[in-house]
Amino acid sequence: MARGQLRVYLGAAPGVGKTYKMLEEGRRRQQRGTDVVVGFVETHGRPFTEAMLSGLEIVARKPMTYRGAEFTEMDLDAVLARRPEVVVVDELAHTNVPGSRHPKRFHDIEELLDAGITVLTTVNIQHLESLNDVVEQITGVPQRETVPDAVVRRAEQIELVDMTPEALRRRMAHGNIYRAEKVNAALGNYFRVGNLTALRELALLWLADKVDDQLDRYRAQHGIEATWETRERVVVALTGGPEGDTLVRRAARVAARTKAADLLAVHVIRADGLAGADPANLSRQRVLVETLGGTYHQVVGNDVPSALLDFARGVNATQLVLGASRRNRLAQILSPGVGVTATAESGSIDVHLVTHEQARRGRLRIATGGGLTLGRRLAGVALAVLGLPLLTVGLNAVQADISLPSDILAFLMLTVAVALVGGLWPALLAAVGSFLLLNYYFTPPLHRFTVAERENLFALLAFVLVAVAVSTVVDLAARRTREAATARAEAQTLSTLAGSVLHGDQPLTALLERVRESFGLTSVTLLQRRTDDAEPRSDADTWQIAASVGGQPCTSPADGQTEVPIDDDLSLVLRGPTLAAADRRLIEAFAAHAAIALRQQRLSEQAAAAGNLAEVDKLRTALLSAVSHDLRTPLASAKAAVGSLRSPDVDFSADDQSELLATAEESLDKLNRLVENLLDMSRLQAGALGMHPQPISVGEALPRSIDDLGDTAAGVRVSIPDELPEVYADPTLLERILVNVLANALRYSPAEQPPLISVSEHAGLVEVRVIDHGPGVPAADRDRIFQPFQRLGDRDNTTGVGLGLALSRGLAEAMGGRLEPENTPGGGLTMTLTLRTVELDEHRRPPSPDENADPVLLKRLDEFHHDHSTDHSTAEGTI
Repeated sequence: MARGQLRVYLGAAPGVGKTYKMLEEGRRRQQRGTDVVVGFVETHGRPFTEAMLSGLEIVARKPMTYRGAEFTEMDLDAVLARRPEVVVVDELAHTNVPGSRHPKRFHDIEELLDAGITVLTTVNIQHLESLNDVVEQITGVPQRETVPDAVVRRAEQIELVDMTPEALRRRMAHGNIYRAEKVNAALGNYFRVGNLTALRELALLWLADKVDDQLDRYRAQHGIEATWETRERVVVALTGGPEGDTLVRRAARVAARTKAADLLAVHVIRADGLAGADPANLSRQRVLVETLGGTYHQVVGNDVPSALLDFARGVNATQLVLGASRRNRLAQILSPGVGVTATAESGSIDVHLVTHEQARRGRLRIATGGGLTLGRRLAGVALAVLGLPLLTVGLNAVQADISLPSDILAFLMLTVAVALVGGLWPALLAAVGSFLLLNYYFTPPLHRFTVAERENLFALLAFVLVAVAVSTVVDLAARRTREAATARAEAQTLSTLAGSVLHGDQPLTALLERVRESFGLTSVTLLQRRTDDAEPRSDADTWQIAASVGGQPCTSPADGQTEVPIDDDLSLVLRGPTLAAADRRLIEAFAAHAAIALRQQRLSEQAAAAGNLAEVDKLRTALLSAVSHDLRTPLASAKAAVGSLRSPDVDFSADDQSELLATAEESLDKLNRLVENLLDMSRLQAGALGMHPQPISVGEALPRSIDDLGDTAAGVRVSIPDELPEVYADPTLLERILVNVLANALRYSPAEQPPLISVSEHAGLVEVRVIDHGPGVPAADRDRIFQPFQRLGDRDNTTGVGLGLALSRGLAEAMGGRLEPENTPGGGLTMTLTLRTVELDEHRRPPSPDENADPVLLKRLDEFHHDHSTDHSTAEGTI
């Protein structure tokens, strides 16, 4: 059975018309004779969307009950039994009600696709997993329902439903997205022009990447290797030399000339895995590339120009930036070099050869040491010096029985033996010595350095060439063996160091400690220059210790055995044995990473300090703003009432006097509660709040709390079981919690639906639920309502300083309980106060606040049938 096709309608924000377009496509296919049904569509009450359902067959939803609440979901079995050609399923990222066959709707869609049914669906850009955190940074709203990017990328078709921010806001203002009472708040919050513009750009860029993937697959399937200049991509080649910084910056400027151009850096490593570049330079240049917004890549290849061009064509690059050759003129004559070869074979790719300070400063280097140890080279010399005379004497003894070719072969065998033992230079010594001895003792005319026959001359020259060739191969093999061992050791060290840093809580300290252990050092110190003044580097007053591990730290670069300068202000100083040149190169790579770790650590500290200062300033501003009004209001009311009573110009009746006195008393009570809350909150934060927990019945505390609120709580309904165990709490603090929570519920409850207080007992815990049917609190704002001086949904300071719920949660936790919000089925907010019973307190500690919570229910009740990413304008507040 052929798998069905998936078509996704992608939108930047709610209201752009994804569902409308999806239904329009369904109607179009139906008119062409295709069997189309609607599996699930959420219209959100939008009339134009509801009109598009007309004429389409709709599969009845499946009713489900969870925790006493009724929900409806797509009936997957009914759709599979109906087996249409196309099914319309809205909201790809939707979370199903617990108890459904699959936890997420995209799992349902996968089953439909496997059954051979084509699916039309919708998703917003903020629901893609890879962009979830980015959207939260832009809008300030976390998205709890997400879908993996791979699910959307596997779709055969993705259609972007686009709309300008201005047009979307006009649609919102006309009431085509939300009800009229929500329009103003939505326009001022989630639907701001800046938010919509950023979300639109995210959607366009994400879809552009998807199109790039499709284009790459098409070119691969059709064997197209030519570059298609659909987007500027600049590739810069790095060799690991010091000129790399110049090349990266030049390539970044080239890429910046074109909007949305990509910058890619590539380094070609040899196929044998042996290191040939400076790791310190490559590490620094990689960080520079990523800082400039580019990406770093490594490819393997022995032919550097071919590897570079293959990579450039593979990424569909349009420009290639190379550095001018560092080799001298003689070397360039012998070989054209990477730049010349790449330019000749680049085809449609533009090649930029960038000059730099290192151009033509290279030298024609001849390896003199080779890969063999000094002992083997000395052994080769000894074998040549001793073996040549002995062989000559032996051959002279049997000269009458053998010919010249046999003599040549004998000397050749000795030369090869010397090459195998000592390498190139001992073999050259043996070859020259053998040539001279053969010429003098065995080649006619004897005992003269002449050669009578040309054939003998050719044999001698061939003999020398073979000797040189064999010794060269031996020497090269030995060198490669040593380089391979060194590369393996460096790779193991790099892997160990990287793993230690990644798993450590303090990357800088972990990095320095691993360096110290790996190289057997006494101490490793990262020094930073105190000032910008140019002072002697040996002066200890010039430097300060940024980080140090091991024994006695170095206070200046002169104190250590090895100094690795990082830049003008940073230096890594090592105390211990002197390092070899190869080890120093490896240390330089980690010195560069240590500098980066130090900067990140400083930035984190500065961000944390700035965040704390911002929070303190925000708290101070909120306190002054709120208290300035909330202190003034009851004081003004009380003063006005008392002033009126004392006025000699007016004679008040007994009822008027009683009313004025009641007003003054009520105002002073409000002021008293405000001051008590402020004092208790300060004591709670300082850990100085005195508590006297004791057994108490919730049934006794509730009436006192209701009475404390006066006539405003007259309609509160209470449901308490007859047999309820006592809880362990402070009676005064428990009453304070109940008053604050109930006052919050009364403020936002409709007059015809007063709050309900329901008390129950389960597993040694007593739960007091204060249930209201107000506007509710979005999931994203539930933690904010417990922050001091927050009044969500308010636009003035007339409703309290926003301290009640913050204080209530703190008091509950101080008594070993918890206070948690959840949505009321049907709309509203339910505050649940959980306290341990006396029996539970005597035997064990209560569970943590998260042990008995039902996160699935909390999440589901908050998000069901609600485009939760947008409705953040109406929320309940706190006292």
